[in-house]
Amino acid sequence: MKLSIAIPDSSLSDESTKLDKSRKISEFARACAIFKINTIYIYQDGNNKEDRNLMITIFKYLETPQFLRKRLFPKMNDLKFAGVLHPLKIPSHITPADAKKIKKGDVREGITVSFKGRKFVDVGINQLVPYFGHEKLGKRATIQFKSGFPHFEIKPITKDEVPEYWGYSIKERSNLFSLVKEWEGLTIITSRKGKTATKEQISKYANSNKPILVVFGSPAKGVHQILGGKMSSLQNSKTLNFFPNQATETVRLEEALLGTLSIINAYTAG
Repeated sequence: MKLSIAIPDSSLSDESTKLDKSRKISEFARACAIFKINTIYIYQDGNNKEDRNLMITIFKYLETPQFLRKRLFPKMNDLKFAGVLHPLKIPSHITPADAKKIKKGDVREGITVSFKGRKFVDVGINQLVPYFGHEKLGKRATIQFKSGFPHFEIKPITKDEVPEYWGYSIKERSNLFSLVKEWEGLTIITSRKGKTATKEQISKYANSNKPILVVFGSPAKGVHQILGGKMSSLQNSKTLNFFPNQATETVRLEEALLGTLSIINAYTAG
């Protein structure tokens, strides 16, 4: 099951400081990593350019393996509170630095570099590996070893070719309606106005072999408010309530993410 989520760029509107916003984005990223989210779509909901840029930067920073971050992320104000961010510790991050432990079939993230006029990839083993892929210098590359220590040969691959979860991608969309309308798969809209989510409903979606997009609203507006009268024109979408007996007035987005994805995961396991 290929699962993606859509959240608004107003997701941080209930936080007033950059520190608290950074912490919240970290919570979002952790939930997405735990439940193997394929793509995080950030859709525009008003004028939230500053928060949108902050979300994109921190999401990308957290998804990047630690040894690559200094090269790919210069010092910037959006990463001022990087020290409070929780590491994802996904498979692409948990890689030994000992070159002798690398074997045929291992997959790594690296960065392309030039040395003596030739192109190499640095995969964090204190030894550059010849690279013949098409990525430009200074860019991330996903590679697989065709042979292990000491004579390394590699080939570039895509994330879809990696057998393990290899992190999420970040994409922006100008509005929610166009995202859902153009989605080539099934859509779950989360709302307290929807029918109670059941195992049967979710299992039916999960067993369709189509990608699933789970849509969330903002701290101030639900998905119905954001979409307005356009809701009725959406195809292949189902509105579900994952918190039918909530005692709180609202469910915070970080809570909704973790709770909703937990239920989907439980109902589709096995």
